[in-house]
Amino acid sequence: MTPSVAEKPLNTQALDQLSIDTLRLLAVDAVQKANSGHPGAPLGCAPIAYLLFHKLMKHNPSDSKWADRDRFVLSNGHASALLYSSLFLSGYMVTLDDLKSFRQWHSRTPGHPERGDTDGVEVTTGPLGQGLSMAVGMAIAEKHLAAVYNRPGFKVVDHRTYALLGDGDLMEGVSHEAASLAGTLGLGKLIFFYDDNLISLDGPTELSYTEDVLKRFEAYHWHVQRVADGNDTTAIEAAVEAAQAETGRPSLIAVRTVIGYGSPKAGSNKSHGEPLGAADVSATKKFFGFPEDQSFYVPEDALTNWRKAVERGAAAEEEWKKLFAGYAATNPELAAEFERTQKDVRKAGWERAIPTFAVGKPMATRNAGGAVMNAIAEVVPELFGGAADLTSSTKTIFKPGANFHVDPAGRNVFFGVREFAMCAAVNGIAAHGGLVPFGSTFFVFSDYCKPAIRLAAIMQTHSFFIYTHDSVAVGEDGPTHEPIEHLMALRAVPGITDFRPADANETAAVWRLALERTGPCFMALSRQDLPVIDPASQDVYAGVSRGAYVLQDASNPQVVLIGTGAEVWPAVEAAKLLAAESIRARVVSFPSWKIFEEQPAAYKTSVLPAGVPRLAVEAGSTLGWWKYVGLDGDVVGLDRFGASAPGATVLKELGFTAENVAARAKKLVK
Repeated sequence: MTPSVAEKPLNTQALDQLSIDTLRLLAVDAVQKANSGHPGAPLGCAPIAYLLFHKLMKHNPSDSKWADRDRFVLSNGHASALLYSSLFLSGYMVTLDDLKSFRQWHSRTPGHPERGDTDGVEVTTGPLGQGLSMAVGMAIAEKHLAAVYNRPGFKVVDHRTYALLGDGDLMEGVSHEAASLAGTLGLGKLIFFYDDNLISLDGPTELSYTEDVLKRFEAYHWHVQRVADGNDTTAIEAAVEAAQAETGRPSLIAVRTVIGYGSPKAGSNKSHGEPLGAADVSATKKFFGFPEDQSFYVPEDALTNWRKAVERGAAAEEEWKKLFAGYAATNPELAAEFERTQKDVRKAGWERAIPTFAVGKPMATRNAGGAVMNAIAEVVPELFGGAADLTSSTKTIFKPGANFHVDPAGRNVFFGVREFAMCAAVNGIAAHGGLVPFGSTFFVFSDYCKPAIRLAAIMQTHSFFIYTHDSVAVGEDGPTHEPIEHLMALRAVPGITDFRPADANETAAVWRLALERTGPCFMALSRQDLPVIDPASQDVYAGVSRGAYVLQDASNPQVVLIGTGAEVWPAVEAAKLLAAESIRARVVSFPSWKIFEEQPAAYKTSVLPAGVPRLAVEAGSTLGWWKYVGLDGDVVGLDRFGASAPGATVLKELGFTAENVAARAKKLVK
């Protein structure tokens, strides 16, 4: 390292200032070298980041996965250079070379923070509003786990969640949903810093954003404070201490900062989303008293000061480990469960609790899902979640089970009609660790959830999205509530596992696979009752675990009928009609495209033999099915919206009958 800027020993205040300015200029240099990025927020918010990483947060740079660390979420992810520079200076596995490769191919410092790419990054952020919503999920997880595991004298779960957010975050509708939920749930260990700089990308916030944010959060039952000067570290620290003392409400600290502080573009939107430029970088360094001709300059005094976080963090974790050892000695079963769930592995033999459904009375897959969830509740205590005000319809409620809002140890979360915030919070809960969370609503409303589903796939969090009322069989509610394009839209998301089971036993298999696999999944479950596959004649789990399987076969089939979900059954009935006309049909149940694509080519061919025409049947968009049926195949699907009428009538009128399926299949048989 080069010699310190200081020519004599620094007092505490001067050392703090040097450390803050080092952070600022590292971020500026990273953006300038990349010729891409956002220097304005790092220049304005560096004092907040310094106080958190250097003094106020409980964290260990040498172990970024320590279970009882405080969590930090950079919701305004465009300020990533601020976070990466803070992580480097604090001693995480981020190097100066990483800062120099900011936003480059295969860099550990991508344009927006990405979970898994960079040590110390908790969640992937950038799509505004989602970071703070995931922070709400993290605070939910902490509150629940503390209630479940802590015992007198042993607070093994006792940490806070911090988030830095900007005007854009708070303009996004999901922020309103998440903040309202957090206030309702009384998340007292959640602290937001609002970078209140009066500037957005297009110009002054008065162009589009004039509400009283603090009053809004007060109405949401938050504890709110304002710090008038973003460079006043004493005032910021005092505000954090007051927020930490408030245990019954989440806290918002609005800090009036100057975007691009210290640069010629200070206070202007011109410093928001583009490099300052060489001349302005030099002028900014001159303002802070740093060498104008040196890039990525780190004074030794500043680095030594920042790196105190390593020793402090190691000591804090070591103290916690001693606490946990005492906890394990007196609560061995709880301690073992805590350690197991932190690794996201299931209890040995848990799958034996999954029920098997007998042939007989038809059953909606939403009801089967609820039955499975409750059957495994005791052996999978880490399963946790709820619905967007639809538990009576989606059947995703533990019975008996406490309401998390009333009893934090309870596993039923009533998310309210907040589909987007629910799914974002589910991602935050999953990212926190120790729980396998789910959120549920009607399938058509997965549109509201889509951005969170996408982030779950990018992050590969173990998030479950449970969607019911999966087709036009919804009936009387009509096209606004009948999903058409939704299956294909979500199947198009890389990295998410799709599940659309055909009956109760496939639903049981889906739940097992969802808990055995890593990464996110969604389930599309039926409202209407469906026949039950005979478990004595079909190894349903084995079939579903391959993504698609032969449900009903014929010798040397002349046509393959492929169905998913409820549409497997008109395919089964159509095969009988075809058999009556001496046409041999194979019926394939296809509950998961993602899992089927993971299978070897030989297995795929064994299910879908070459040279045999194929007809797919699915009450949704036909887009995408041509991959499996080929241009010489056919799809009984929907390329129009649904209609309002009794569900059975809608299905019949739109062609989802055995007769229509058989007629379309006959046209394929040569």
